[in-house]
Amino acid sequence: MTQPSYVLRDVPHEDRPRERMMNYGAEALSHAELLAILLRTGTRRESAVHLAGRVLKECGSLRNLLDMSLEELTAIRGIGQAKALQLMAGIELGRRINRERTDGPVTIRRPEDAANIVMDDLRYLKKEHFVCLFLNTKNQVITQETLSVGTLNASLVHPREVFRAAIKCSSASIICVHNHPSGDPSPSPEDVALTKRLAEAGELVGIDVLDHIVIGDGRYVSLKEQGLL
Repeated sequence: MTQPSYVLRDVPHEDRPRERMMNYGAEALSHAELLAILLRTGTRRESAVHLAGRVLKECGSLRNLLDMSLEELTAIRGIGQAKALQLMAGIELGRRINRERTDGPVTIRRPEDAANIVMDDLRYLKKEHFVCLFLNTKNQVITQETLSVGTLNASLVHPREVFRAAIKCSSASIICVHNHPSGDPSPSPEDVALTKRLAEAGELVGIDVLDHIVIGDGRYVSLKEQGLL
């Protein structure tokens, strides 16, 4: 039996995503409609909206799109390299906008300040990401960098990678951050051991490790506050 064809020309003009966005604003569009605008076109048998809906269904949720690789996206039928790159570019722009601060450099005064910078980027990821915030002498964030992406429950990073990056941007001190995909930010014995190694290496090169923060789902733990640094 021939599958029905769902192409954009079959959709009333006023119900098409771009027209709806122009008429009602982006906030009125569904997740699938917004993705359809990023995808631009569908396939021979599917409109961009139907393709976007299938992408969301196969991903499981909009959140899961955040951590999908090029290979994972192109494995979805109807998503070629160009469409996958368009989606990844849109996601990355969203991340950068979220990090952008229009009121000047961000100053870290307490662990919560550091956690707030990375919480939305890290809390939904399916793999552990090890991120460093590089600070100047005023405890202002110069930049941040993801130094390692691990497996589901292990993020491996070597102190030389951390301090090579710190020296490159003339950082006076650093705050290390990584996420727990389980959503539970309780530090593991490996987290504590890594923190001690980083602190010892920092003493040798003259760059202070101010904290190591573990990010969960909307929660965080500061190893400094726990007396583990």
